[in-house]
Amino acid sequence: MEWKLQRTARRRIRTEKEMLWEFDSVATTYSNFKNNFVKRLSAEIPVASSPITTRWQPSPARDLESSSSVEEGPLSHSPESLGSGLKTTPAADTLTLRGSHSTDSLKTPAKGNFEVNNSTLHFCKPPLAGVRGWKENVATKGQKCLNQLFSTQKGVQQIDGKMHLCEESRCVRTGCRNGARDDFYLRRYSSVRHSICQPEVKIHLTGLRNDYYLNILDWSSQNLVALALGSSVYIWDGHSHSWIESIDLSVFCHYVSSVSWVREGSCLAVGTSEGEVQLWDVITKKQLRNMLGHLSVVGALSWNHCTLSSGSRLGRVHHHDVRVAQHHVGTLHHKEAVCALKWSPDGRLLSSGCNDGLLSIWPHDPGAGVQGPPLKVISQSTAVKAMEWCPWQFEVLAVGGGMKDGCLHILDVNTGKSIQTPSTHSQICSLTWLPKTEEIATGQGAPKNDVALWTCPMLFRSGGFFGHKDRVLHLALSPDQTHLFSAAADGTACMWKCH
Repeated sequence: MEWKLQRTARRRIRTEKEMLWEFDSVATTYSNFKNNFVKRLSAEIPVASSPITTRWQPSPARDLESSSSVEEGPLSHSPESLGSGLKTTPAADTLTLRGSHSTDSLKTPAKGNFEVNNSTLHFCKPPLAGVRGWKENVATKGQKCLNQLFSTQKGVQQIDGKMHLCEESRCVRTGCRNGARDDFYLRRYSSVRHSICQPEVKIHLTGLRNDYYLNILDWSSQNLVALALGSSVYIWDGHSHSWIESIDLSVFCHYVSSVSWVREGSCLAVGTSEGEVQLWDVITKKQLRNMLGHLSVVGALSWNHCTLSSGSRLGRVHHHDVRVAQHHVGTLHHKEAVCALKWSPDGRLLSSGCNDGLLSIWPHDPGAGVQGPPLKVISQSTAVKAMEWCPWQFEVLAVGGGMKDGCLHILDVNTGKSIQTPSTHSQICSLTWLPKTEEIATGQGAPKNDVALWTCPMLFRSGGFFGHKDRVLHLALSPDQTHLFSAAADGTACMWKCH
């Protein structure tokens, strides 16, 4: 009789434990399920590409975006594999910059499939007969959440872009029918007359992200325009007025967040939403490097000879020496997201703009430590995104105010004070200097959504480019300084003759 009572007691204890596990499983929230999913996915598939995992897994004791970094895959040291944009010396891990122009299509290197088979992920033990119904219900809910996560990932990865040249009277795109194309024009103001002319080229864009904090347009010294649309980068020839290349990065990221050409050559740096910084050679149509280290969106890039600086949404600025295998040579810290990075024309100073309204000026020191202080910090009333050094006065910096400010600030970085501060009465999304005419072009938001021209040094309004129906997010100047490329959130881009 005694052993029967003991067996009954053991059964009762086991049943109570199963009921307690069952209650916890049913009461599990989506947040807890997601956290559990992250832990299991990180442990089982460390290189998975998904919205909630990174390409590399830091150790528990590692700080966010620490000074050390990991590079995906071995660095190739053969000159043939590196192409003509970056070349390796076999005797040492060094790279030299050179390059020219080509017209073949760019292709992403072959890479493994990052999709995960849901059947390989197990979240619970085999159900017992007494509680099979409850556990099957929990498994069904978990499977639905898992399917939602992967369907969201696939949907985001399929975002892509296109460029379509406007064919004037034959264009059937919305906004170009019935002579609406004539709405785009350049107007110059003078005391004698108003001169009006239309843009040389108008382009329809598909997939351009309406994101104020991205920097996805740049014009190279070889007259090539790089514009990121979704997860692709399009290379457009400024001479023939046609797109000639496209780089598909859909297997690497959800979208491209920044682009920047090396000052001399055909090497293009690309920042992604997954925190990667990639180098592409337009001549050989190959990816040269994939430099890891950031844990968030890389929204800003800037070259200083062989040093590439990248800024992320977590407030980190990494300096990469692209000539060596251990590329990460310095780190700068900010409290909030880095919106803009610009090296001065002489390469002595680096300016960084942040979402907290702080403009920092840093010395030329690629090996700057984590705690290295900036030379000067200038406070602004809004996020510092539109920013450019003066090409003929290296100590002068132009900064565009955000929606709550709306002013164009011309700053002397030596004193930190404003030289001129005209009001534009709208958000300044982008700006660039025009050395030929000694003007500043600013890409404006509502209500006019135009490109305003300001004559230096008095900064009075001298003209503008009109026609965009939404804020002008990006501006780029041609290498001969005679043409301006504008891209707006309404899905249109124009090339204007400004001299």
